[in-house]
Amino acid sequence: MTTTASAPLTPRPAPPPRPALHVLLTGTALAVTALLGLVAVGALLDQPLLIPPLAASMALVAGAPELPLAQPRSVLGGQLLSALTGFAVLLVLPPGLWSAGLAGGLAFGVMAAARTPHSPAAATAVIVALQAPPALPFLTLLALACALLVATGLAGHRLTSRRTGRRYPVYWR
Repeated sequence: MTTTASAPLTPRPAPPPRPALHVLLTGTALAVTALLGLVAVGALLDQPLLIPPLAASMALVAGAPELPLAQPRSVLGGQLLSALTGFAVLLVLPPGLWSAGLAGGLAFGVMAAARTPHSPAAATAVIVALQAPPALPFLTLLALACALLVATGLAGHRLTSRRTGRRYPVYWR
């Protein structure tokens, strides 16, 4: 009888360390500023700009600015490509849950192929496929909202980078 030695188990990683208070407060203030900015611009335009995926996008920009998912290319490109994916699904299927599931899954592949990973954007594809909004106004407002999030991230991290040690963006292309 032969025995084989099993590989040692790798220890589970520990949860991330708690951020320093100034990093936590800065990130929170940045997220609140950006999301209230979406509400304000939406009120001025009489169009909602604050949709749930954008709150998740801002959480990445404010809380994890070094991640590929938070970079401007991914926020703008991922959101717009995912919305376009939702509209493409609506060309062949009616709005509904089946369309939404397909659009959300396809959005993952489209973002990966375009090198614009942004997980919150898959929810944008779902929203489009569920609600079938008018394409041009939706895409225009989405682009405006994403630009506002990125601009707020740029300004906020620039103002606080010396204190927090965080840089945004890490890359553009």
